[in-house]
Amino acid sequence: MKYIFLFLFALLAAVAQAQQLKISGTIKLEGVAIEGATVLLQPRNLQTSSKEGGYFQFSSLPAGNYEVVVTYFGAKEYRKRVALTNEDVTLQVTLTSADPTYLNEVTITHATEQAGGNLRQVEGVAIYAGKKTEVIHIGNINANLATNNARQVYSRIAGLNIYENDGGGIQLGIGGRGLNPSRVSNFNTRQNGYDISADALGYPESYYTPPTEAVEKIEIVRGAASLQYGTQFGGLINFQLKKGPAEKPFTLVSRQTGGSFGFFNSFNSIGGTVGKLNYYTYYQYKRGDGWRPNSHFDQHGAYAHVAYAFTDKFKVTGEYTFMHYLAQQPGGLTDADFEKDPSISVRDRNWFRVNWNLLSLSFDYRFTEKTKLNWRTYTLNAGREALGILKYINRPDPGGPRDMMADKYNNYASEIRLLHQYALVKEVPSTFLVGLRVYKGLTKQKQGTADEGSGPAFDFAPTEPNRTNYTFPGTNVAAFAENIFQLSEKWNVTPGVRFEYISTKANGYYFRTMRFVPDVKVPEKKENNRAFVLFGIGTSYDLSKGIEVYANISQNYRSINFNDLRIVNDNAKVDSLLKDETGYTFDGGVRGKINEWLYYDLSVFYLRYNNRIGSVFTKNTDNMVYRLRTNVADSRNAGFESLVEADILKAVTQGRSRYKLSVYTNFSAIDARYINTQETAISNKLVEFVPPLLFRSGVSFGDKRFNITYQYSYVARQYSDATNAEFTPTAVDGVVPAYQVMDLSASYEWKWFGLFASMNNVADVRYFTRRADGYPGPGILPSDPRSYYLTLQVKL
Repeated sequence: MKYIFLFLFALLAAVAQAQQLKISGTIKLEGVAIEGATVLLQPRNLQTSSKEGGYFQFSSLPAGNYEVVVTYFGAKEYRKRVALTNEDVTLQVTLTSADPTYLNEVTITHATEQAGGNLRQVEGVAIYAGKKTEVIHIGNINANLATNNARQVYSRIAGLNIYENDGGGIQLGIGGRGLNPSRVSNFNTRQNGYDISADALGYPESYYTPPTEAVEKIEIVRGAASLQYGTQFGGLINFQLKKGPAEKPFTLVSRQTGGSFGFFNSFNSIGGTVGKLNYYTYYQYKRGDGWRPNSHFDQHGAYAHVAYAFTDKFKVTGEYTFMHYLAQQPGGLTDADFEKDPSISVRDRNWFRVNWNLLSLSFDYRFTEKTKLNWRTYTLNAGREALGILKYINRPDPGGPRDMMADKYNNYASEIRLLHQYALVKEVPSTFLVGLRVYKGLTKQKQGTADEGSGPAFDFAPTEPNRTNYTFPGTNVAAFAENIFQLSEKWNVTPGVRFEYISTKANGYYFRTMRFVPDVKVPEKKENNRAFVLFGIGTSYDLSKGIEVYANISQNYRSINFNDLRIVNDNAKVDSLLKDETGYTFDGGVRGKINEWLYYDLSVFYLRYNNRIGSVFTKNTDNMVYRLRTNVADSRNAGFESLVEADILKAVTQGRSRYKLSVYTNFSAIDARYINTQETAISNKLVEFVPPLLFRSGVSFGDKRFNITYQYSYVARQYSDATNAEFTPTAVDGVVPAYQVMDLSASYEWKWFGLFASMNNVADVRYFTRRADGYPGPGILPSDPRSYYLTLQVKL
């Protein structure tokens, strides 16, 4: 696979060398050069923005007739026809101020230097008006990108609980507002707008995480995303990957990172625009030994994006993603082991392997400036295999055969969206969005005995899996509609509706364990069909320039997953009578900017969760502790979230300083409790995975060449099960103590060269964020101690 991508690199590089003509110029408004104006070149549909001094450029152009379109907030649109023959063309663009009563829509590129922010009311073919939205601009943060350090990357997202047991950044574990962080399972997780999770119906967990070095920005929409993207309580997380620059035919970025515990990461990408073709591709190799024994991993990843604009109205985009990794897992620890020495490992025969192939094809058509269509189709062919000893961690490895689980995922989906803008109030556009989604998922899951060795031999010892063997087909058809009713220049109301049809099936067998007699093979076949409608409504009001008040309430729904019902695990059992979960999410807040130097978002939320599936601390007939996964009770999560980010020097010097002194504070307070239950062991208990206080803050100083950033994180004490057990002998359930961590990052860039360094966990704190009931545990999974990383970057 890596040779295919090396060939692709070479081919695209060769094509990109076809240098031709260029159109360039400078842009001024009322005699002053402006930065950040949007420049569109038709009919090539190329786009760039003016740089320092108002300069812009389009290169590698064939001879022909073009039109240059320049837009800038507060200015009238500029259009100029240009004929390219055998010489380059240089333009002097002079903009004039627009009538302030009505301004056309303007696309702003790199409009902010802040790392955090929120989505606009309309982005592409999606509506976000009145919703709690958050954006992370990766290019504006100084973080350890090579390890996908989630504590640093998501430092400006309020209310996130983060699992930090994966020092290599292979898998992401984040949960918001009291939802389980495991593999982002409570978010609808997407890349460039399409699903990347294992099975959106049967197993919504993500074993693939895009490398942060390839990400342009991360978009997060809370529970109100249920109408447009799916019914998940957590909402949407969407990774927008980079594209090739519009103004260059070829760019190369090579980043080589070395670090503690044998860590090495090589990330290499090329991209650019040649005529009507935009391309971007990367190849990544990552390896590490981990700080505990039995922690080695190797990962390969690759991605290719090709977009061709047939006309200024019609564009086709194809994307392919590949990822493969093999990791040895050191297993969990008991509380006593962790207190004595968290660096030890008591499992040396546990392995994990993942293979991911994701293909997407999308069509974009613009009927008019007000009507757009997007149709995307995507497919996933993937698998994961877990091998090792799942028995209680307070007992030594008994030797003998190991346990293995093998999953295969084959999913297909197609989603079409139509967005139309119209005038409800004179010269104030309203927006209508309608969409249809068809999804077919197929998960094949097997569990049984593997060999007695210690290496990564992913084969069942008997030919037939001797615990479970199931096929889980699923079908989902959904239709949705939302409309921004712009009732005045300041006030809008956005109602929405979503219809869902879900069909989940199970077909296979499991072995029932009997005392004193051989296990009995039990065939099983199930089917569950349901249809329902979800509603939501949001509103926002502009109090004054830069200050917006918003509120939203939307229904949520989470279907049970048949493939969770038959996992055989000594530490956890599943109630066969699980019911679907229902509820709703309310958001309300105020957000905005003050004079371009301060951004803030202060909000409250209420999340109601009916028939919540959780874990109950239970004992079996042998008096051993295990988790029972069942509908434990209803729950309600209420809280306050805030993000404030300010450039102090910009405020003091009124934007005249070449330096930035950025300070941010991210704080959330959450009270999450179980309600409506007669079970005294659960009633009014705290919901698991919910730290009542989360605080992250940092300060960053630098200019366009260098930057140094300090970050502090505090996460309060939380529980891992619904009964709020303080301690269990197996360490599967119990308290997750409060912890605080500090990080330090520095960077320097000069022309084509960059140097990036980071020290994670500066104070060398020993802590953990997770108690696992199965892989990669069971037991306590310690987080990484102090570690150092250095990255060399070449950018041509």
